Amino acid sequence: MLDGLFASIYGESIPMLAFFAASAVSLLLGLLIAWSYRKTAGTGGTMGGALTLMPFLVQVVILLVNGNLGAGVAVAGAFSLVRFRSAPGTARDITAIFLAMTVGLACGMGYLALGAFAAVIVCAVLLVMSALSPASREVERDLKITIPESLDYTGLFDDLMDQYTNASALINVKTTNLGSLYCLHYQIRLKDIADEKEFIDHLRCRNGNLDITCGRVPTAKDIL
Repeated sequence: MLDGLFASIYGESIPMLAFFAASAVSLLLGLLIAWSYRKTAGTGGTMGGALTLMPFLVQVVILLVNGNLGAGVAVAGAFSLVRFRSAPGTARDITAIFLAMTVGLACGMGYLALGAFAAVIVCAVLLVMSALSPASREVERDLKITIPESLDYTGLFDDLMDQYTNASALINVKTTNLGSLYCLHYQIRLKDIADEKEFIDHLRCRNGNLDITCGRVPTAKDIL
């Protein structure tokens, strides 16, 4: 019984009814993946739309390549010319994209039940992990602090980082204003978003009330 459930719906040819069934399933599973991504990431942006359509697009590509070695080589060459230029994605982004491609591959080969099973299981695990992980309540921020050249930035903000963040890393240091100022670029993980203003106020007292920029860390979903 299970062997029949996870069998391909395609034979030697692809009936129109089977194609429409596979397309409907791939779009529904794409909606499920996009919804679970939005729940775990906190925001979907255009990434949600991309995840919704990706299984269907991969399914169509697989159907075009099916049994045709020449078409497979042509598609592989075409995809190799596309260079994905965007901000670095998180592990969550990569998992969602890989799941959408896996579902599209399964639907393109006719294994609709297998694709649905994989999507439901992975989405459920991601939702449970997001709900149970304390890190899901933390807020990542991109922090840039300007200081005068007279200040030694080594360890200058360590006590404030320990007080308001769970993790912090100095990404780079850049001179500005003809070398009279330094711009420190941090990536931090705030303990509580409600303390963000208080944190910035303490930083202003430490850097002489010069420029401070605190914003969301750019990820792939801001580009897609």
